[in-house]
Amino acid sequence: MRTLLSFLLLALASVVAAVSTSGNRLLVVLDNVTDKATYSKFFADLEERGFKITYETPKSDSLALFNLGERTYDHILFLPVHTKGLGPNLTPKTLHDFVNAQGNILLALSANTTTPTSLVALLSELDITLPTDRNSLVVDHFNYDITSAADRHDVLLLPPPKPVRAGIKDFFSEDAGTKLIAFPRGVGAVLGNGQLLNPILRAPPTAYSYNPKEQAEAVNGDDLFAAGQQLSLVSAMQARNNARVTVIGSAEMLQDKWFDASVTKLDGKPVVQTFNREFAKRVSGWTFQEIGVLKVNWVEHHLEEEGAPNESNPEMYRVKNHVSYTISLSEFAWDHWIGFNVPEHDEIQLEFSMLSPFHRLNLKEESHRLAAVHYHTVFTTPDQHGIFNFMVNYKRPFLSHIEEKNTVPVRHMAHNEWPRSYVISGAWPWIAGLGSTVLGFLGFVALWMYSAPVDAGKKVTVKKTQ
Repeated sequence: MRTLLSFLLLALASVVAAVSTSGNRLLVVLDNVTDKATYSKFFADLEERGFKITYETPKSDSLALFNLGERTYDHILFLPVHTKGLGPNLTPKTLHDFVNAQGNILLALSANTTTPTSLVALLSELDITLPTDRNSLVVDHFNYDITSAADRHDVLLLPPPKPVRAGIKDFFSEDAGTKLIAFPRGVGAVLGNGQLLNPILRAPPTAYSYNPKEQAEAVNGDDLFAAGQQLSLVSAMQARNNARVTVIGSAEMLQDKWFDASVTKLDGKPVVQTFNREFAKRVSGWTFQEIGVLKVNWVEHHLEEEGAPNESNPEMYRVKNHVSYTISLSEFAWDHWIGFNVPEHDEIQLEFSMLSPFHRLNLKEESHRLAAVHYHTVFTTPDQHGIFNFMVNYKRPFLSHIEEKNTVPVRHMAHNEWPRSYVISGAWPWIAGLGSTVLGFLGFVALWMYSAPVDAGKKVTVKKTQ
């Protein structure tokens, strides 16, 4: 019955959540509403995916992110503007509150436009550092488009980013083939050491960021903002409440002219198509929570012992009980829920802990449903009574966090639940000693009781012998 109910709920959720798990109201902030024609293909893709787009300028009087304490938009897309400030409606505190309210922000920068101070302050709070020189530009003399950037080398051609290590799900380079990402006239950022930050697209080792106005003739390595893999061209931050902020260093890569454009690298390889359109779809889809969103459908734990009542999620366990634990997980993929498969070389684990884990076990896939995967394990509760937690803490890059906690008390053994002493082999010498003592005492009593006493009136003579 429970499985059927969960299936019906998942089916209903997949119908209701047709666009994004966090809503479809998108605010686009740009310098002039007429500029949206430059990004017509990108906006058409967003509208095709079901987003309701509102276009506003920073100076608009009707612009407000909150109304009566609730978000008026679910997502914000910032395109380059020529104003240093964004006005009273888009202050750093307002944007910070928007992220705290589980709103998502996609920020596109440009080397040709100064980044507004409100956005610089917001990124600084997120430990994302932009160049202090607002005219900084990322160039690469070995990985550029020889057609559009033959002189300045400021249109970088990069392969789609793959996972930096095993066990991370690939959202951005799957099915890319030989296509390249064109990154024209962009800004590079430096990420801090925070666990919530992840680079999506890094600069190649031969790239660097410099100021073309002040360092046009010669570049001093000591004056560089950053170089090589230090530069993050597309950066992502996922907050603890699963709100997402993404920084794209080049807004121009979202323009129509770079969608499906033809580019040529310096190495003389044939002309290839850019991967910008699909890459923009995947980056925006991740930011707006269309992909990479996990959900816990249900959790079940019960006794795994013969003759024990098969009650789901009992309120109490006993020490040394055999317990079964199962968790059902789903993943949102663009417009529907599917079962979540743990990436290869990765594990999802269960902790059974009090102050520290007594068990840390890998959960194995038990069954695969249409829109859910069930993970399962069996273990024995420790020989320690107290308040314990079933804890699944799964946090991986580019996946929403799972932190499922169920608290149960574990009691000690009752007096009638201990095994009898004759069952314990270690007690056999003591039982034997006790039995021998009892038998010896009974033999002594029997000998004492049934031995005839000496007659007191009869004279006993002792015959002496020579």
